[in-house]
Amino acid sequence: MSENFFATISRMKYIERWALMRNVRTETLSEHSMEVSMISHALCTIGNVRHGKHLDCERAALIGLYHDASEIITGDLPTPVKYYNRQIRTAYKDVEKRAGMHLLEKLPADLRPTYHKIFFADETYDGMTDEEIENEKYLRKLVKAADKISALIKCIEEENAGNQEFRTAKKTIRAAIDELTALYPEVDDFVREFLPPYGNTLDELLDR
Repeated sequence: MSENFFATISRMKYIERWALMRNVRTETLSEHSMEVSMISHALCTIGNVRHGKHLDCERAALIGLYHDASEIITGDLPTPVKYYNRQIRTAYKDVEKRAGMHLLEKLPADLRPTYHKIFFADETYDGMTDEEIENEKYLRKLVKAADKISALIKCIEEENAGNQEFRTAKKTIRAAIDELTALYPEVDDFVREFLPPYGNTLDELLDR
């Protein structure tokens, strides 16, 4: 029997983000997910190496890779709509969860539990110690931070290409990230050390 989970997941490359914005370059969900995965891994690595954390970096990368998979079904709902009020946000979270469950049903039954623990945070705590639970929660917060950083990178790239459409989004996202830097030293390190070169030319990046 053929299973179509991965064929469905591969359609992330057809989902375009920032649909209500004029884009100089269109960003796909597949591209965004790869970037969030990479940044999530980096944040956890920084946490382990510099800040005494014990985080599963590879798990963070996987969660980042699949964090928006439900949008294959729901599409990328614009942020102003998603967060318009509490009722809409609650309803959308329910839609996201149902979409995620629908995707998991496309896996063979024996593989579902593994992917369920990647898709859903509230289902992973059985049998875990208090320390492991705290690490899992912290890790997922870093993945959310990586999502914000990826969005800011998109705004920086668009603005550097002469597109002022992303000016307000950049300001809003930057303010949110500034709050995160006060809470998570990993985010502060990444933003200070790795964010500034985004938007540089290829020659500038390779000359160093």
